[in-house]
Amino acid sequence: MATLFETTTINGMVLKNRIVRSATWEGMCDARGAPTEKLINCYTALARGEVGLIMSGYAYVRRDGKQLPGKMAMDEDGLAGEMQRMVRAVHEAGGVLAVQLVHGGGQTGSKSIGRPPLAPSAIKVDQYPDQPQELSLQDIQDLVLSFGQAARRAREWGFDGVQLHGAHGYLINQFLSPLTNQRSDDYGGSAENRRRFLMEVYRQVRQQVGRDYPVMIKLSGDDFLEGGLTEEESLQAAKWLSDNGIDALEISGGTPASGKRSPARTEIHHPEQEGYHVPLSRIVKPEVSCAVMTVGGIRSHTIAKQVIAEGWADYVSLSRPLIREPDLPRKWRSCESETAMCRSCNGCFAPGLKEGGIYCVVDKKERELADKRRGNPPPL
Repeated sequence: MATLFETTTINGMVLKNRIVRSATWEGMCDARGAPTEKLINCYTALARGEVGLIMSGYAYVRRDGKQLPGKMAMDEDGLAGEMQRMVRAVHEAGGVLAVQLVHGGGQTGSKSIGRPPLAPSAIKVDQYPDQPQELSLQDIQDLVLSFGQAARRAREWGFDGVQLHGAHGYLINQFLSPLTNQRSDDYGGSAENRRRFLMEVYRQVRQQVGRDYPVMIKLSGDDFLEGGLTEEESLQAAKWLSDNGIDALEISGGTPASGKRSPARTEIHHPEQEGYHVPLSRIVKPEVSCAVMTVGGIRSHTIAKQVIAEGWADYVSLSRPLIREPDLPRKWRSCESETAMCRSCNGCFAPGLKEGGIYCVVDKKERELADKRRGNPPPL
C-alpha cells in the first residue's frame, strides 16, 4: 500500500514524499518576469519545509499571455542567470522545482499586454475580462513553438521538470472547451479537433526536452460550466496524454466563471469539504498509466493519507495552505499538526496586487495582535 511519506520517482525525478506544491501566482517577479529575492525565499522555504515537488507559479511562454503583474516569464533566453540562481537555491535547500508553463489567452486583460487578448474564438464569455481576437493559424503555430522553447529553457536552466497549464480557463483549456472554442477549422468542432492544440503543444515540448525529462500537465477534469469541458471529454484527453508519454496529470477543475465550483473554493472547514476534485482524479486514475495528482481543498493529514492509501491519486497537491505554512509537510511527517491553519479565505492574493507578493493576511493579523498584547511595536 502506498504511503504519503515515501520516496517516489517521476521519469527519473526523485521525490521525498507524495506532497506537491500546486502552482499559483505569487506576484514576486520583476517587470521582465525574473524572480526576485522574495520569490527565491518563498521557494527555498517550501524546500526546507519538505515539500516533495514544488511547482512554480504559472510562467508565461509569450508576453501576450501575461495575466497579472509580478508573473514569472519563460519567454526569453536572457533570463537564464536569474532563473539558474533560483533553481540552485532551491536545490541547495533540498528541494525539487518544476516550472508551470501557461498562456493566458482570453483570460489575459488588455491592460496587462497593451493590446486585445488572443483566444481560440473571438467571443466574449464570463471568464474573459475583455473581448478577445481570434488566433490565426500562424498565431497557433507560433504559440506551439513558444511552449516548446520555454520547456527547452527550463531544462537548460536546471528546472527538474515542466508542467503545462491545461486547466482553469487558460489557453489550452480554452481550446479544449466547446464553450470558448467555436472554431470551424481543424482546431475546433469535434472533441478531437479541440484537442489538437494540446496535442501539438505536448509533441513540441517533447521534441524540445526529450523523453528522459519530466513533462506534466494540470488538466481540468470538468469546467463545471454549461457548455464547457465535460468529464467525458477531459478523460479522453487524459488517456491520449498518458498513451503518448505524459509523466503526470494533476487533475483540477473549474474556471473563474464557475462560481462556487471555482478552482480555489472558500469555506473549507470540515473533512467532508476537503478534496473536492478527488472524484475527478478517481475517474482518471484507473484509465491511465502515468502518475495522477489531485488538488483542491486538501487541508488535513488524515485526508491526504487516505487519498494515497486508497489509491485515489498518486500525489496530493496543496497551494493555499503552504502560503501560510510552507513547512506543513514536515509538521505532518513529525505529527506536529493534523490540520493546516489555512482558512481558505483567499485573502492571500490581494497583497500580491497591492504589495508585490502574496502572503497569509490572517497570519499577519494574528501576529500583529499578539505583538500588541505583548507590547511590541509593529514592524516598520
